[in-house]
Amino acid sequence: MSRLRRSSALILTRGRGDELEVYLVERAPELPFFGGYWALPGGVVDGLDRRTGDDEDHEAALERAALRELFEETGVWLGDADAWDGESRRAARRDLLRREPVGDLWEARAAEVDQATAALRRVCEITTPPFAPVRHRTPFFHAELPAQESPEVLLGELVQGRFWKPAEVIAAWTRGEALIVPPVLYLMRRMADGLDSFFELAERDTRALAAGRLHEVTFSPGVFMAALETETLPPATTTNTILVGDRRVYVVDPATRDPREQARLFETLDAWRADGRVLEGVLLTHHHSDHVGALREVCARYDLRVLAHRETLARVDVAGLSVRELNDGDVLELGAAPDGRADWKLHVLHTPGHAPGHLVFLEDRYGAGIVGDMASTLSTIVIDPPEGHMATYLDSLARLRDRGIGMLYPAHGPAHRDGTALLGALIEHRLAREARLRAALRVEARREDELLGEVYDDVADERLLPVAARSLRAGLEKLAEEGIARLSELGWRLA
Repeated sequence: MSRLRRSSALILTRGRGDELEVYLVERAPELPFFGGYWALPGGVVDGLDRRTGDDEDHEAALERAALRELFEETGVWLGDADAWDGESRRAARRDLLRREPVGDLWEARAAEVDQATAALRRVCEITTPPFAPVRHRTPFFHAELPAQESPEVLLGELVQGRFWKPAEVIAAWTRGEALIVPPVLYLMRRMADGLDSFFELAERDTRALAAGRLHEVTFSPGVFMAALETETLPPATTTNTILVGDRRVYVVDPATRDPREQARLFETLDAWRADGRVLEGVLLTHHHSDHVGALREVCARYDLRVLAHRETLARVDVAGLSVRELNDGDVLELGAAPDGRADWKLHVLHTPGHAPGHLVFLEDRYGAGIVGDMASTLSTIVIDPPEGHMATYLDSLARLRDRGIGMLYPAHGPAHRDGTALLGALIEHRLAREARLRAALRVEARREDELLGEVYDDVADERLLPVAARSLRAGLEKLAEEGIARLSELGWRLA
C-alpha cells in the first residue's frame, strides 16, 4: 500500500469576474515530487502546525499548515498586518525556509497564526490516486490576497511565482507550454467561470472522486491515466489504463478484472461518448494478465476492435473479437490535438524484451510516450526468461531512449516528465547490476541463490525476491549468450 500523508494547499486569488487570478508557484526541476511543475502554495503538515493534543488530521493543524506554507513560499501573511514589522516577518520566513532553529520565530507567533486561520475557506479535499508510492490527502483552502500583500518567491525549492487567470493556465497547458500539477489543472477547469460557481463545482466534483469516480489525471494534453486495481507484481497494486486522444480516443491496456473497477472505467468512457468523443479501438502494449483483464468487457460494451502485435494476439484470448495486427512503424490517426492542431498521430514502436509482442505508443504533438512495461516509476521491470530476454530488452530501451520522449506514461506508477532521462537512467541501472553480477562471478563458481543475495542485496521487500531471481536468471543468460559466463556442475562462473 502507498503511504498516505496529510498536506494542505492554498488557492490565493485576487480580483473578481473577468479579472479573477490565482497565484501559482513553479517548483524547481530537480525536486523529486512534481519538479518542474506549476502548483499551488502548499505542503505537508509538520510539527509547527500542531498544538498539544493535535494530530496531523486535525482541521486546525491543516489550516495552520496552509498558512505556514503560503508564508514560507510567497511571504504573504493573511493575518493582522500590524501584528509584526517587516524585518520580523523576513526573519521568520528565513527561519522557516532554513528550519533553523526549527521554525522558532514562526512558532512564537502561534496566537497570531491561530487568529489568521479565519481568513481561510475550505473548498474541497483530494487524495492522490493509488498509482503513487507516496500519496497525499490534501484539503484545498481559499483566501483572497490582502490589499497590502505582494507575493515574492525566493529561489530554492521554487523558481518563480505569478498570478494567472484560470483560462490562461488551461491554455498554456493545452499548448504544451507549462506543466501543471493534475489537481491544480482540475481545479482551474472548475474556476474558469468565476469563484461563485467554483466553490460549488469543486465541492460537488471532489465528493464524486471520493465516492469512486476516476480522477482526471492528465499530466499532458490528450492522455488520461486511470490507475485501476489489478493482480500485479508488488510494490504496484494498480495498472494504468490510458485513454489517448481528444475527440478520437484509443483505450490502451484495459487492465482490471475487478467489476467495480471496470464500472469506474465505464463511467468515464460513457461520459466521453455522451460528449461526442469517438472510441476508435483498444490498444494492447502486451499480453500479461494485469494489462488485459477488461479486454472483452470493453470491446463488447463499446463494439471495439483489438489492435496489438501478432505475438500478443497469439497469447490473448481474442476469439470472436475483431482484431488488427500492429507492426513497428505503424501510424494511427488521432485527428486534431487538444490545441486544435490537425494531423495528430500515434506512432507504434515494437519493443520486445519484457514480452515478445510489447508495443510502445508515441504521440507526435506533445512528445508523450505510453510505454507499458518498458519502464516503471515504482520499481524495476522483471525480465522473466524464456519470454523475457535481457539483451533484447536493453536494445529496446536504448532504441526507445533515442526516439526522445517527453512525458512518459508507465503501466505502473505516476508519469515522468522527462522520459528520455528516465530511460537512460534505467539502462545505467541495468548495466550497473550486470557489472555487480560479473564481479560476483570472478571468485568462484556460484549458485543462483548465492548470487541473488549478493547482486540483489538492495532488495528490502522479500516479496520481490522471486521477481529479482527471474531477472538474475535473465542477466546470467545474457552473459552466457555473449560468451562471458557459463553454467558448470558447481554453478555459474566466468567463461
